[in-house]
Amino acid sequence: MKIGLLECDHVLERFRHIAGDYREMFAALFDRHAPQISLHAFDVCNGEFPPSLDDCDAYLTTGSRFSAYDDVDWIHALKNFARRIHEAKRPFVGVCFGHQLIAEALGGRVARAETGWGAGARGIEILRRELWMQPEQSRCALQYMHQDQVERLPEDGVVIGRSDHCPVAMLRVGDSTLGIQAHPEFPKAYSKALLLDRVERIGEERVKAALASLDQPTDESVVAKWIV
Repeated sequence: MKIGLLECDHVLERFRHIAGDYREMFAALFDRHAPQISLHAFDVCNGEFPPSLDDCDAYLTTGSRFSAYDDVDWIHALKNFARRIHEAKRPFVGVCFGHQLIAEALGGRVARAETGWGAGARGIEILRRELWMQPEQSRCALQYMHQDQVERLPEDGVVIGRSDHCPVAMLRVGDSTLGIQAHPEFPKAYSKALLLDRVERIGEERVKAALASLDQPTDESVVAKWIV
């Protein structure tokens, strides 16, 4: 299965020794839990898009330091591409920024979360158990790192999972588009490095709680299988 990885940002050079760039993180996730996946990266934040929708069987969109509502040329182009993917009913998964971009591109709304940063390992309550969600779980936990969130669903959007800090933690639009606010690709060492680097931005108490949360088990393996 050839998956187009639409890169919406890049890991800062000073952190790349931990787990590489986003393409390496996603490759490691699928190598461990879904080896039938073959990733082909497109640097969309620097203007590199697939020449055709038919280049790949499905598409996966990464996180980003940008916001899905930013007035930036490549974000507008990516929204147009996302609409084309959705209209063609090509399988499409968005992670963090990618999750929010799906909502914005298809008629929803994204904004700064009133609850502040979502960071560290947090639980997700599964509200809708769908046939593709195998193995079946009523809850899962993943790494989070975001300050925006989906405030209004797009047409035909349904909430699949919620977190205490994020009412739209997972969404589905139609039968082929999935959004996940959390980061199944993040290793804990990378989450820890980001938290320690962002104490002033996130707040000391929230960072302290997020660092403590990293000790809990998380469900990257389950969510990787759901994505597949």
